[in-house]
Amino acid sequence: MGGFGQLMRFEQLNEGVWAMTYLIVDESTQKAALVDPVYDFLDRYVALIEKENLDLVYAIATHTHADHITACFTLREQTGCDYVMSTETASLGVSIHVDDEEKIMLGSIPIQFHAAPGHTNDSMIVHVPGYMMTGDFLFNGEGGVGRDDLPSGRVHTHWDALSVLERFDGTTVVCSGHDPPGTEMQSLDWNREHNPVLKMESYESFKAWQEATAEKLGGVSKIKTAIPANLFGEIPEVIPWLD
Repeated sequence: MGGFGQLMRFEQLNEGVWAMTYLIVDESTQKAALVDPVYDFLDRYVALIEKENLDLVYAIATHTHADHITACFTLREQTGCDYVMSTETASLGVSIHVDDEEKIMLGSIPIQFHAAPGHTNDSMIVHVPGYMMTGDFLFNGEGGVGRDDLPSGRVHTHWDALSVLERFDGTTVVCSGHDPPGTEMQSLDWNREHNPVLKMESYESFKAWQEATAEKLGGVSKIKTAIPANLFGEIPEVIPWLD
């Protein structure tokens, strides 16, 4: 995908899996950022950066993930990039903490952060011109939003925080943290028509939806490995799903 005067390159890197990672490149300087890189695919990211001679400036996490280990702190160690997260995070690996509506520059590209708590207390939307990376705060279409029954999740906070979406132009493309492989990312206006959560008119409806979703999804198999790793910024000696 292009955009922003053709100076910005924007891509989703993880093909065929549920967890999404986004690459942003300022093509005039080759400065790059990765949003929600997954440790399982670290070698792919490093190979891409080296092959294309990119200067990785930022590794950004939209929130503390419960279902995978972030590659952000490993990328920081290996490349010297900054690890960027919300000021609300408890993660120890972060080098730049950002507040609501704070902006950092990637060459000529503004990256702006918007606090969007609920799924976690440190959840943020990461916005670049034309695209909003929503993590698990908002999915596309029938996916609704991320579940709020995991550590630091709060249903009422999530419902109240949906008002942050009013800040964005309706044509902005919603680039979620999770959606079925091959999902075409859609605009915010499209989601206002097709996402069941964005059509709800009461907190009670949302709470009932969250409870039904949590029951349907059941436990998170990777949580006991992923949460400590993401909080303490350390890769465990044994990662069960990679063994």
